[in-house]
Amino acid sequence: MDRQSWPGGAGTVDPAHGACRSGRREEGHTSFRFAVVADDFTGGLFVASQLERRGIPVVYVSDADVLPDIGDQEVVVVATRLRFLSSTEAVARLDALTTALDAVGTRRIFYKYCSTFDSTDAGNIGPCADFLMRRYGMERLVFSPGYPDFRTYVHEGYMFYKDRLISESIKRFDPITPMNDPDMVRVLQRQTRETVGLLPHRVLHGGVDAARGFVREQQDRGVRYFLMDCVDNDDVACGAAIFRHDRVTTGADALAVELAMQWRQEERAFVSHTRAQAVRGAGGAAVLVGSCSQISIVQHDHFARANPVLDLDIREADEVRLAGQALAWAGRHLEEGRAVGLSVAGDPAQVAQAQALFGVMGAARKAEAILATVAKGLAERGVRKFVVSGGETSGAVVEALGIQRMQVLPFDELGAGSCISLDERRISLFLKPGKIGAADVFSAALAKMRTP
Repeated sequence: MDRQSWPGGAGTVDPAHGACRSGRREEGHTSFRFAVVADDFTGGLFVASQLERRGIPVVYVSDADVLPDIGDQEVVVVATRLRFLSSTEAVARLDALTTALDAVGTRRIFYKYCSTFDSTDAGNIGPCADFLMRRYGMERLVFSPGYPDFRTYVHEGYMFYKDRLISESIKRFDPITPMNDPDMVRVLQRQTRETVGLLPHRVLHGGVDAARGFVREQQDRGVRYFLMDCVDNDDVACGAAIFRHDRVTTGADALAVELAMQWRQEERAFVSHTRAQAVRGAGGAAVLVGSCSQISIVQHDHFARANPVLDLDIREADEVRLAGQALAWAGRHLEEGRAVGLSVAGDPAQVAQAQALFGVMGAARKAEAILATVAKGLAERGVRKFVVSGGETSGAVVEALGIQRMQVLPFDELGAGSCISLDERRISLFLKPGKIGAADVFSAALAKMRTP
């Protein structure tokens, strides 16, 4: 593996392609060696838990206002809710966030999106990338969707999800970002005016030097965005070696983790790691289901076999009344010492009717708002353990709970998503995307929170 080091001090920009030379940090110069900007909450947790699993300490931030207060860190993951925003709004929020990161001294930024590149022609990945290119004077930018360890691959630019073209997988039925085109170069090109090229598997397997030469030749021909194949972890390692000195990189978890590992080996300057511990056994427990995926429905039904579960119909107009009824219902069961489940995930017909009434995003936002209100009310009633299904729902719940910082626990048999709020309440959470997890994951997550 290539271990080239740029000469010069931390934060110096290589004029050839806007690359950040990664010499050792000068004391007091940089607060964060590496900031991951995640476009949703569960995606941020996934990469954070993978880094923690490898012994790399992560501070997980859900409110950028606390950035100046957290001191020198090796990795900071900033969770946002950018994924489903309009391009204009997403870029405006990214502008504010990068301004905050620059103000505290951030050496490198990784823009993290879903491994399946969830985005439509109106999506904001391209516009956000365009903004980052302009802001940091970049002359190239890598894009690396895919995650081989979790059976998401990109070969010759085509994405495969669990061994099927993504356009033939369950992702084509996603209610907000249906993935109908498997060609990731084509998908990205429709979102940007920059020239998008492919960095293919066959080139990556030719070695770092050859692949670096290929990238240079493509840049000379006007290519600025490089969509990288991700067939296996060797592709990821080679790509990381090529782009690891760039000020900004983008991709899914696999590239973010590999970059962090390579930087660690190169710089050998680590932050000490003190992990927070959960307060076990205190407070009530609740499961909140915002995802309407088939996998979430199976998990909902499994949990309901042994626990009280209330299904809320978001087609009703009065959100306040719905939340009030839910809290009254939950309160009775919590007084009995039982974990409760509350869901806004209706069957396909109900979802379609809600979308017809409120629009696709309107229905989603209404569902999130109801569960966020319920979560806040449950916390006020002493609930300190939350399992939340759905990436956007997780973001809404964390915001409603007023959580600004969290300690993320390492990836384990449950997967990603276990975290603890770093405030006096010490709320334990398991936040998961809707489309992953075993049937019994809700009960298993609560059991983990109760274990001494």
